[in-house]
Amino acid sequence: MTQPLTTTHIPASTNASAVMDARSNGTRRHYVEKEIYQYDAPWPVYALNWCTAQTDREGFRLAVGSLIEEQINKLQIVTRSDLAVWDEMDCYKYYGKQQQSQPDFVPLAEVDSYYPFTKVLWEPRKQSPRYSDILVTSSDVLRLWELVDNSAYGRYDSTIGGRRGYEKEYRQSLIKRSELVNVKQRDFCAPLTSFDWNEVDPSLIVTASIDTTCTVWNVETSQAKTQLIAHDRDVYDVAFMHETSDIFASVGADGSVRLFDLRSLEHSTILYEAPPAPCSPSNSFASAVSDGSRPLLRLQFNRLQRELLATFHMDSDTVQILDIRYPSAPVAELTRSHQSNVNCFSWSPGHPGYICTGGDDAQVLVWNINSQQQQQQQQQYRRPPRQPQPQNIVQNPSLRYVADSEVKSLSWNQSLPMWIGIGFGKTVQALRV
Repeated sequence: MTQPLTTTHIPASTNASAVMDARSNGTRRHYVEKEIYQYDAPWPVYALNWCTAQTDREGFRLAVGSLIEEQINKLQIVTRSDLAVWDEMDCYKYYGKQQQSQPDFVPLAEVDSYYPFTKVLWEPRKQSPRYSDILVTSSDVLRLWELVDNSAYGRYDSTIGGRRGYEKEYRQSLIKRSELVNVKQRDFCAPLTSFDWNEVDPSLIVTASIDTTCTVWNVETSQAKTQLIAHDRDVYDVAFMHETSDIFASVGADGSVRLFDLRSLEHSTILYEAPPAPCSPSNSFASAVSDGSRPLLRLQFNRLQRELLATFHMDSDTVQILDIRYPSAPVAELTRSHQSNVNCFSWSPGHPGYICTGGDDAQVLVWNINSQQQQQQQQQYRRPPRQPQPQNIVQNPSLRYVADSEVKSLSWNQSLPMWIGIGFGKTVQALRV
């Protein structure tokens, strides 16, 4: 095991004591917070997302989706065991009669799905005191789930031989509340590759599909608000710009980043087009998908500098940082540190210059895109829109962690920003930064 991420490079944005107290059955449990928490899932992990609740207990819950090609897939909600509410039955269930050491994470709920989950998101956090745990998943269609207490949890059943067993396995249940399906496509739904949930107007979700379209949904009515042909080929990812309910961007197999405005869908802006892929055997798959263009797989807007977004090419070890005010070329590139393909990334929720990436080389890297040219970039941001600016090449990450295998998923906790969740193989880890 390599050394965990440290706190020396990223200033803390939330004061959190390393020694905390949790209440269970009227007693106080004292524990010291660890640098790494690990959950060993019974299946390969892909979809991953932190709960958006504000408290330590609720905010340290993770939604974890499986990636199983030929079997029933699973969606689990897991939580840190030292923050969970325990009773005598829980201790028996998780520790057995031998009272083994407490695991880092315990599952709270589980639900089945025929198809793998391409993405899972918790509902954007609310300001109102009335709070319910709502999640949305994408696979063949968009599904909305509610996490509720399991009323049957802890009941006993008599079994053969006089033994008694528990009726239900988990303390909570995931109840499917709705499926969002286009009325015109009920017989066949093109698989959804990704989606994003608008934080300004939580009734809006935008999805990406392999049928070249993006669809904007009203979650409250379960109806499609609008559908548009976004790309010439498969759409791989889509994201709303933060602090707006109208603007979103998408990437796809045609190698372009496109910007859309719901107030004027007659036109779109091509922010970036990937250069053609070199003709070599290693790029044969990318060429077959997009006729020579280099597909772009993921994108995400910066939460604090909303004009910035990140993306990366298929089969690439480099991440491009784009500024919508300066189309055509990246304003920064994160390069020469990943030794293999980048698979995932997540912007810091508390510091505009920080972004975390994960890749096939098992590395988790935290970068500061302003580390080398912060003063120069501040001057560049004061330039008139569309005026060219020099590209910032960032080669040295601020933090580095090496997992046991390829890192496939990554999520930076919005409510508890000192924690980053990563998924590799059958393992989920929470890393303290």
